[in-house]
Amino acid sequence: MSSTMPSLVPRPLLPVLVVVTVLLAGLLVATARAEAAETLLSQGRPASSSSKEGSSYSSGKAVDGDLTSTRWASQEGSDPQWIRVDLGAVFPISRVKLFWEVAYGRAYKIQVSGDAANWTTVYSTSGGDGGLDDLTGLSGSGRYVRMYGTARGTDYGYSLYEFQVFGGGTSTPSPTPTPTPTPTPTVPPGDTFVVAAAGDIAAQCTASSSSCAHPKTAAQVQALNPEFVITMGDNQYDDARISDFRNYYDKSWGKFKSKTRPAVGNHETYDPAGTYAGYKAYFGSLATPQGKTYYSYDRGNWHFIALDSNYFDQQAQLNWLRSDLAANTKGCIAAYFHHPLFSSGEHGNDPVSKPVWRILHAAGADLVLNGHDHHYERFAPQNPDAQADPDGIVEVLGGMGGASPYKIENVQPNSQKRLTNTFGVLKLSFAPSAFSWQLIGIDGAVKDTSPTYACH
Repeated sequence: MSSTMPSLVPRPLLPVLVVVTVLLAGLLVATARAEAAETLLSQGRPASSSSKEGSSYSSGKAVDGDLTSTRWASQEGSDPQWIRVDLGAVFPISRVKLFWEVAYGRAYKIQVSGDAANWTTVYSTSGGDGGLDDLTGLSGSGRYVRMYGTARGTDYGYSLYEFQVFGGGTSTPSPTPTPTPTPTPTVPPGDTFVVAAAGDIAAQCTASSSSCAHPKTAAQVQALNPEFVITMGDNQYDDARISDFRNYYDKSWGKFKSKTRPAVGNHETYDPAGTYAGYKAYFGSLATPQGKTYYSYDRGNWHFIALDSNYFDQQAQLNWLRSDLAANTKGCIAAYFHHPLFSSGEHGNDPVSKPVWRILHAAGADLVLNGHDHHYERFAPQNPDAQADPDGIVEVLGGMGGASPYKIENVQPNSQKRLTNTFGVLKLSFAPSAFSWQLIGIDGAVKDTSPTYACH
């Protein structure tokens, strides 16, 4: 055996190594170029959200580059919620990273838009598990990108340490100015807002009686601290005199009088001083803000209509309703009045409301709130002929504000949930294109939670 050891790398292999080295270098350059093409677009850009848990958890905290300390958090216990970022110009979007805090989204969508009004979904999941969601291979373009959460993974809200959006282009174009919307007095545009609602409220009793319910439902309204309060008629029993309003209703629900948007019931007509005399004297201009006992107003993307179901047989109100709906520019519609078209309670279905339902249904209304029967009931979307209809109206009967409960007698088609002998208030959550609610009992417990419905 020769004592001369051969070279470990034969000479013919050296050119191959050179070629491999060159190829690797080219691959690294190509990779670097590919990575450079995927630019982080969202950091430091303006952001907004459907809600925030508090001033320390604003939407801007999710695009500030801090992955561990600062975060956005929505209000707790409510779906849907969203956060969006304004990229300043239209970009192709290829990747989104979501750095979840403990409060994560189980079901959510990533959506893009050019105008923050019309959205295209580029990613959707119903099996989120928190942590880091690195969503690659997305295909879509937009100036605005949002995470739209429809189902929470915990009992909390949604919370992101960081919301990162990546897209095409290595250069950053000069951003176009973000439009500044004109805000309503207390509801930031685009944010969700909470409304408390009930009908059939003040029996002739006060908090001095342990069996008196309306002070207890008022306490729940106060705890909710809603944007405003809706009443669905029969505000004061039995004859709705001004003296009764002052002695009973005012001692409980009167705390919210300035932000109440009332509707009348049949008991408001019984006043010996004249139909609606006590009601108008007590509520003042709130009773007839547009000169009639029916009126409308807007909040965010919602159009609200308060109607007088005692006079649905008069053409003037129906003509006004048609004109009001024709002039509406909002994307979502909610109406409220006393007499329900559908009810499983002692009063049952009230056909007086059918012409109004036909008008509302034709206009694409989303929600109707009623009282009259003293129980809680919610219905699946349906048309005025009681046929299940995904494009129909959701009816909620909330006549448990304080008057003596009524029995459930004849369960109606499409009725999904019924509760009697339960006093409480509706906690209605309105988002720009969706709504949901909970029934809050006088013990503060949630007695029922609705599905989340998208506006038509």
